[in-house]
Amino acid sequence: MQTHEYQVTGMSCGGCEASVRDAVTKLPGVTKTDVSAQSGRLVVTADGAVDDTAVIDAVGAAGYSASKA
Repeated sequence: MQTHEYQVTGMSCGGCEASVRDAVTKLPGVTKTDVSAQSGRLVVTADGAVDDTAVIDAVGAAGYSASKA
């Protein structure tokens, strides 16, 4: 298992967290996501390597901005 951390901007509530969680959890290999609107922190746990671009694009598709932390 590997974990990867990202900084997400634009989230303000639990609904925002759910949108990001749903988008990222659909990515191949992702087994768990922890996201906090308060801190803007997204931690992705995966079986193997995670494509940072895919995570950032998924967050973008959910309506937010992300960068590798």
